Amino acid sequence: MDTIIEVKNLTKVYGKRNTAFTALNDIDLSIKKGESVAIVGKSGSGKSTLMHLLALLDKPTKGQIFIDGINSTKLGSHALNRIRNRKFGFVFQQFFMNANDTVLENVLLPLKIAKIGRFKRKKLAEEALKTVDLETKAKNKAKDLSGGQKQRVCIARAIVNNPEIIFADEPTGNLDSATGDKITDLLFRLNKEKGVTLIIVTHDEDLAKLCSRIVRISDGRIISDKSVRKDVQQKSSERWEKEAARVKKANEKGA
Repeated sequence: MDTIIEVKNLTKVYGKRNTAFTALNDIDLSIKKGESVAIVGKSGSGKSTLMHLLALLDKPTKGQIFIDGINSTKLGSHALNRIRNRKFGFVFQQFFMNANDTVLENVLLPLKIAKIGRFKRKKLAEEALKTVDLETKAKNKAKDLSGGQKQRVCIARAIVNNPEIIFADEPTGNLDSATGDKITDLLFRLNKEKGVTLIIVTHDEDLAKLCSRIVRISDGRIISDKSVRKDVQQKSSERWEKEAARVKKANEKGA
């Protein structure tokens, strides 16, 4: 597989002089196209800072970030915006939706920014909503949705521009287990069926073991970077699928 993201000597320092805090310290990392990578660490370890830098949402204090071989640290804001809009999709723990807009309007937003024509962007948004089983909610106000529905809208918005990479920061953190299972299923289907590179920041070890690789961070440094053994990944996937089926069956009985 080709490398899609590579970072060299990546460092991020907040503050100056006596108040300086090093959130990331001299990190090297490469991610291949089509990988699913979990970035794991305690609160304050630097994992979210790393994801924000990889997603070009923040600038490093030192070091280089290559996206498909392009050194992003040498690009201007316009070029960075184009990369984010065309290559990336974002799913965060907080939904970051326009509450008074419709579901369809929220999903359309990246396409408006990309200046896609009205007819084409409506068609693409409707297809994305169909992928997450929310086509019947297109005209609903975002504020009227459940938490799980809002997160599925965020996934639809993340995939509407056919991104090469999806960044997910604690994507199931605010959801109950049954709804979280649905979101997990959606993300990994995109990875396995469409070849989307999936980068997940999580505290959840079970979710991390579903990925092909786990990168562990502590005190701003990578302390381990290991592939998940196929048998471990398979067992985690089977355990997760059984639990999802059990919860679904219990919900159906209670309905």
